Amino acid sequence: MTTGRAMAGGRIRVLIVDDSALVRGLLAEIINRQPDMACIGAAADPLAAREMIRNLNPDVITLDVEMPRMDGIDFLSRLMRLRPMPVVMVSTLTERGAEVTLRALELGAVDFVSKPKLDVAAGINDLAAEIVTKVKSAASAKLRPPLATRPTPATPSTTVTQPIANATHKIIAIGASTGGTEALKTVLAQMPSDSPGIVIVQHMPEQFTKAFAERLDCLTRLSVSEARDGDRVLPGHALLAPGNQHMEVLRSGAEYRVRVASFERVNHHRPSVDVLFNSVSKVAGARALGVILTGMGRDGGAG
Repeated sequence: MTTGRAMAGGRIRVLIVDDSALVRGLLAEIINRQPDMACIGAAADPLAAREMIRNLNPDVITLDVEMPRMDGIDFLSRLMRLRPMPVVMVSTLTERGAEVTLRALELGAVDFVSKPKLDVAAGINDLAAEIVTKVKSAASAKLRPPLATRPTPATPSTTVTQPIANATHKIIAIGASTGGTEALKTVLAQMPSDSPGIVIVQHMPEQFTKAFAERLDCLTRLSVSEARDGDRVLPGHALLAPGNQHMEVLRSGAEYRVRVASFERVNHHRPSVDVLFNSVSKVAGARALGVILTGMGRDGGAG
């Protein structure tokens, strides 16, 4: 499938790169159903994709992680150095898939979609709305330079004359969605080690949040971990809501603890930023700070 630019008629022009013919067909069908999008090509490997990029000049690429001849990460790294463009990664819901996808975001990919290991056809069709939203967001995204060329955030002084907090009664609650992983890294990397306790909801599948928390823990002065039910909210610590579970903050005597639970989705999300923000507002009020970094849909607006 190598239809040229004239076919698109002003729509978002998408090139699909995936070694699975089934996935290529499903993604093309989802994209072509949208009145403002068009699949202009589909490549089975990065080498074929390279020629299509030259000839078709797509607006957005969807890129599989694991492919023959050259894996998606190597291809993405070269692409972002030589011809940066919006890329949405398509990765399998596995622990390795999570690690590789986080690396892709560091290299400059705008976002990712997680395809299931089993019953791929049904799974991808269930994700149609998410795929469309993320491709549209990618088309209008401001591209970041690759990690190696980005300026290093200013390092706060290790001598803190006036600590931000020295007790558990102050809380920073952060919500993020599309593009949020890199935004969170930028924000948390500049936080001092004695910052108020931080609680975070990042829209992300359950297989990804543990790996993401571990990566943040290595890159910041804070102690960052995937939240477990009953964890205390402490200064210098950040708790990331587990994928597919809501996180709330509850008062427990003189301290705060988190409740992690899998009740119904809110605003089509679990975890939901609104669930976290509403709980923090209830127990901490003016002693809390709420921060929205990025969004998808309405989640977090009311909270």
